[in-house]
Amino acid sequence: MGLKFATISPMPCLAVIVVLAFPRVALVALWLFTHYLHRAYHGLLIPLLGFLFLPITTLAYAWMVNTGRHMEGINLIILIVANLRPMSGAVDFG
Repeated sequence: MGLKFATISPMPCLAVIVVLAFPRVALVALWLFTHYLHRAYHGLLIPLLGFLFLPITTLAYAWMVNTGRHMEGINLIILIVANLRPMSGAVDFG
């Protein structure tokens, strides 16, 4: 009757860090080796524009569609933050 502790693999955290650091590489890898983007986007135009302008938003939306999450609440906040991240480098606070 001892306590059982679950071991958590560090791999998902590493994958998230790599995707956030290199989102365009992740988009190309997902496009070439999986059907992850094909299920979220039905065509080439939107993923291509996402690759060029908002790669993290493209990945976040594909993740939400593939996991069956609704675009409301915290998931909507995730998309908004993903949209604001590329613009944060263009703003000069000094």
